[in-house]
Order: sequence, then structure tokens, then C-alpha cells
Amino acid sequence: MNYKMIGYVISRILWTEAALLLLPALVALLYQEALLPFLLPILILAVLGLLLGRRPRQTALYARDGFAVVALAWVGMSAFGALPFVLAGDIPNYIDAFFETVSGFTTTGASILTAVEPLSRGGLFWRSFTHWVGGMGVLVFVMAVLPMTDGHGMHLLRAEMPGPSVGKLVSRMSDTAKILYGIYLVMTLIEIVLLVLGRMPLFDACIHAFGSAGTGGFSNRNLSVGAYDSAYCDVVIGIFMLLFGVNFNLYYFLLIRRFRDFFRSEELRAYLLIVGAAVLAIAADILHIYGSLLESLRYSFFQVSSIITTTGFATADFNLWPTFSKSILVVLMFIGACAGSTGGGIKVARIVMLAKSAWSDMRKMLHPNAVSTTRFEGKALSDAQVRSVHVFLTVYLLVFTVSFLLLSLEQFDIVTTFTALTACINNIGPGLEMVGPTGNFSQFSWASKLLLSFNMLVGRLEIFPMLLLFAPSIWTRGRIIRRM
Repeated sequence: MNYKMIGYVISRILWTEAALLLLPALVALLYQEALLPFLLPILILAVLGLLLGRRPRQTALYARDGFAVVALAWVGMSAFGALPFVLAGDIPNYIDAFFETVSGFTTTGASILTAVEPLSRGGLFWRSFTHWVGGMGVLVFVMAVLPMTDGHGMHLLRAEMPGPSVGKLVSRMSDTAKILYGIYLVMTLIEIVLLVLGRMPLFDACIHAFGSAGTGGFSNRNLSVGAYDSAYCDVVIGIFMLLFGVNFNLYYFLLIRRFRDFFRSEELRAYLLIVGAAVLAIAADILHIYGSLLESLRYSFFQVSSIITTTGFATADFNLWPTFSKSILVVLMFIGACAGSTGGGIKVARIVMLAKSAWSDMRKMLHPNAVSTTRFEGKALSDAQVRSVHVFLTVYLLVFTVSFLLLSLEQFDIVTTFTALTACINNIGPGLEMVGPTGNFSQFSWASKLLLSFNMLVGRLEIFPMLLLFAPSIWTRGRIIRRM
């Protein structure tokens, strides 16, 4: 373990968070609100960054260093990011503020707030801006603006970016990060402009664009996007949620005119097929509620886009929809968006790989001597790749099961307990019953809030970085841990 380099990278992350806090401080200044809730954390972060900021001679970062840095960075960002809420009095209880901040950075959107509109403008901006920062990844952002490792940044990217495999778009890791964030920023700005053209106030447009881009779901309205009752806003936000749920590598292919690679993506086709089938099925099921096919399609499209991308915005109380529609939404919670996107969940790529692997194994049962190859995205999958997907799913289910049993000690109904955990570990936000689109997580105990915060981090970082943080072997000399 290169402890000095880990401390150096953490210092850069703390300085980055201090710089990011200047934006909500500016918003607070514009709305004539108190600045101390932001200036004090900025000072603390700057001092801590200075103490850890000495650059070591050996700047290499290896696999387990990457896991440790990513896990510590996300916990630290959340811990310090909660301070403005406490100092401003928006969320006086630190555990609640920590839960809300973890929910923001992990782009989950689960909230303990019973009402968001009374919050300060600076607090609302910071709450949603955490979505935007966490959507593409904290370390990716830092690498885009502060290149700091000698060619070993890939270990940070692999530990933080969602999906079964991560690769560089160009030869330099810092250039890859810049390209990703450039695409991300431009798409966010386009959505803000379109929402403003739809007569949404600029502040509200920024809040909802941050939520769409990071697939987070925090709104500055108690009724979420439904408060605007605008078909135009529903369509714009719904489309952008789907766009941000697509692998960002595909957008790079469009930029360099590799159109064939874009349209040949198996994951993209499966993603769109799942969305289309879910929208039509739910629209047919809720037709009797809205009485109009167009209205049914409007609400179905928005909610499917929100759930499969794990955003969590709502235009209707889907808790009141028929069981069939709610069951489809719960399934979509587990599937999630595409690998390499800002969305959570298991990921469409893994679902396709598991399905193909299962089909290949069944064919071998019928034809034991046949030679078959499982292919994905035009390439043959190695046994190691297939095994890594199975390992991920196995550990995911183990974490889910243990967390579910611990959360059930709250004695809430099983639907609330199951969907609350599902919403947090898959970074979605709303669940059903008590934690539905009109509910919140305020009734959970402080212990359960910490457990759910851990699950949000586990889900966003795809399990292994957070679990390996507690493994003694990662902090001692030995073999370098490879990405599973």
C-alpha cells in the first residue's frame, strides 16, 4: 500500500470538495442567506487537504490502493458534505444530514426530509449539486482537473465507474476523464436550456438537470417533477434520464463518427427494448386510471425512465398503481441502467451476459460435446469475465440478504423494508408503501439510516471497494487485489 500517495490523492479530493462548495456559497450570497454554513466546511477541508497534500516520490497507484482511495474518498466527501446542512439548520441532526448527503453523492435520491421547499436555496443547490458531482464520479472529476498519478489512474477509474468492464477512450487517463466530463457537462447544459424554454424557473431547471444528469432524483419541490404538471417538462426530463442512462463511451463514438459501433451495441438495444416493453405494459395496465392512452403513456414513460435509470423523480404516486405495474417497476429497480452511465442497479450489460451464459450452459446440457462460445458486444466472453459477473451477483445477493434481515428489525411491513433496501442499494430513491414517492425515510432509526447509507455506497461503488475497505489484507503487504 502506498499510504503517502493515498493521502495525497485524498488531499486533492478534499480541496476539490472545498472548491465545489463555493458554488452553493455563491447561491446563498445571491439569495442573501448565511455564508458561514459553507465557508466553515471550506476552511476545514482546505486545512485538512494541506496537511495531507505533500506529494510523495513514489506516485504509483495499484489495484488495492485504488479501492482504498475510492472508498475513503466517498465516505469523506459525504461526511464533510453533510456539514452545511447541519450548520444552516436545514437538517439539524448529523446522522440525517449524512444520510441525505450520501444519498446525494451516490445519486440515490432517498430522503429523510418530510418537506424540501422550506430549505435554504444554498442548501437546495448543494443537495442537488452532489448528484451532478457523484453521477460521473468524484475521482473521475478530480482526474479531469488535477492529473496526479504516473499512468496508474485506471485503477481509480475501475474502482469507481459502474459496469463489468471499464476502459480508456484515449491513451491518457486524464484525457479520458476530460472527455467524459465534457460530454456530461454539455448534455446537462442542453437540458437546462430546454427546461427554461418550457418556462421552468432557472433555479428549478438547474436542480432538475443535476438530478437527471446524475440520475439522482432530488427535487426542490415536495411533489417532485409532478409539481409542474407539464407534459413538456415530463418528456424533456424523461428523455434526458434515458440518455444519461446510456454508456457514455457510445456518445464518444458518435463524436468521432463511429456510428456503426454506436448502433451495434447489444447493451443499448437491450436497454431500449426493456424500456419500450415496460412503458407499453404499464400504460395498458394504468389506462383505466387516466382514461386516455396519451396520458397513460406520458406517466408510464416518465416513471419507467425514472426507475430503470435509478433517478427517482416522480410525476405520479405509483404506489397507487395496480400490482402488475408496481411489480414491473420493482424489477426495473434491480436491472438498472447501462454500464458506464450515471445510473445504478445491476446494469443491463450484466443481465445480458447472465442470460447468454445461462442459455449457453443449457445448450451444453443437451449437447455435452458441442463447443459453444458466449459472445457479447461482438466479442467472445472469457471464463474469467463470466465468472466475475457471477461473483458480483453472488456477493450482491449476500449483502442484500444480510442487510434485509438487519433492516427488518425495524418491524416495518415487508414491502416497505424490501423496497427501502432495494431503492438504496440500487441507488433509486423511492420505494413502495412508507418509502413511496410521497413518503420518506425519516421514520427509520439512526442505526438503519447508517446501514442504508452503507448500502447506498455499496451500490454506487459496485460492492467491492466498500467491502474491501474492511478487509485487513488490503492494508498489509501481499498480493495486489485485482478487480473482480
